[in-house]
Amino acid sequence: MKHRTVTAAERLAGVVYHTPLQYSQRLSEKHAATVYLKREDLQVVRSYKLRGAYNKISKLTATERAKGVVCASAGNHAQGVAFSCKRLGINGVIFMPGPTPRQKISQTEMFGGDRIEIILTGDTFDDCQQAATAYGAQHGLTFIHPFDDPDIIEGQGTVGVEILHDQPDTDMVIVPIGGGGLVAGIGNYFKETKPEIAILGAEPEGAPSMKAALANGGPITLDEINRFVDGAAVKRIGDLTYRYGSMLLGDVQLIPEGKICTTILELYNKDAIVAEPAGALSVAALDAYAEQIRGKKVVCIVSGGNNDIDRMAEIKELSLLYEGLKHYFIVRFPQRPGALKLFVNEVLGPHDDITRFEFIKKTQRERGPALVGIELQNAADYTALVNSMRKNRFDFKEVNNDPTLFEYLI
Repeated sequence: MKHRTVTAAERLAGVVYHTPLQYSQRLSEKHAATVYLKREDLQVVRSYKLRGAYNKISKLTATERAKGVVCASAGNHAQGVAFSCKRLGINGVIFMPGPTPRQKISQTEMFGGDRIEIILTGDTFDDCQQAATAYGAQHGLTFIHPFDDPDIIEGQGTVGVEILHDQPDTDMVIVPIGGGGLVAGIGNYFKETKPEIAILGAEPEGAPSMKAALANGGPITLDEINRFVDGAAVKRIGDLTYRYGSMLLGDVQLIPEGKICTTILELYNKDAIVAEPAGALSVAALDAYAEQIRGKKVVCIVSGGNNDIDRMAEIKELSLLYEGLKHYFIVRFPQRPGALKLFVNEVLGPHDDITRFEFIKKTQRERGPALVGIELQNAADYTALVNSMRKNRFDFKEVNNDPTLFEYLI
C-alpha cells in the first residue's frame, strides 16, 4: 500500500516546486558536518505551507467547495490557502493577526485575487484562530487548520519525500516548529520509510509551545509569547502534532530571537538567502546541536522567505544586542565644562560608536540624564567601556540589564 504522504506528493505534482536541497560549504566547514539547506523559501508562495493547504483543499467534496473555506494564519498558511483557492476556484475568508507584516498581507492578496477576503483581528495567531473558527461555524465554511489536521500534515510531509529522493543517506533533519505540522509530517514519513533518521526540533525561545507540551505531558496554552518569530509564534501546540512530536522528536532546542536575527543576516550577507525569522530557525539551531551533528549529513529546512524589508532595522538591532555589540546606558553627565567632550574622547574606545543620544528630560534637558546607545566592534570591549566610565566618574545605569526600563526606553 502506498504511503499517504507519497500519494500527497503525487497530488501536489505540478502545483508545488520540488525545491533544491542545497549543499552549504560555509556551514559544513563551520560545524565539521555535511550540511544541506532544504530551500522552501524558494517554494511557489515562498514557504512550505502551500503543500498542506493545497493537499487539504483539493480533497474537499463538491459541497464543501461550493460553500467555501476559512483559515487563520500569521501569513504563510494564508498565502497557501489563497493560492489554492484561486487555482481551484474556491472562495475563502482568511483571518490574520493585526501585527502581521504588510508584506505577507500583500502577498496573500496577490495569490488569492478576488477569490479571498482578508480580515485582520487579534494580536496573535491564537486570537485569530478563535475568530476564524467562530466565523466558519456561523457561515458553514470548512476550516483549514494550519497544522493540526491529518491532510495538512501529510501535505507538509512531502518535504521529507523530496529530501530522501535527493539525499537518501541523510542522518538527521533539523525542523523549525511552530504549530508542529511540518515536524509531524516529515517525522511520520521518515518513521515508516527510514526510521534511523534523527528528527531534531528548533523553536523560538519566546514561543516554546512544543517544548512546554513535552515537559507537561500534553499540550498547554502559554500565557504570553514573543511574536517576533511570527511564523512560529503559537501559544498552544496542536493535539495531533503533539502526539507525533512526542513520539518522533529526538530533541527540541529553544533558540533566542537575537540568535535567529544574527542567522538571518548571515544567510543574507554570506549566502544571498532571504529567510524570514521562522525560516532561519533550523540554521540558527546548528550551534545548539554542534556535538550531535559532527560528522553527520544534516538537512536544515529553510521553511520560508517572506521577510518584510521594513523589519531589517529591527532584525539588525536584535542581532547586535544578542551578540553583545549594542549597549544602552542612562548617563548623568557631570555638571562641569567639557563633560560630553571627555566622554567622547576618553571614555569611548577607538572603534566604539554612539548610535543614539538624547536627553530624557523635557525641560532643562542639558542638566538631566541622557540615553546613550553605543555600538562596539568587539563584544570584549564592553568591560573596558564600563571601566572607563567609572574611572572618569560618570554616573550611569545599564539599560540592557533592566527589561522593564529597556522596553520603556528602547
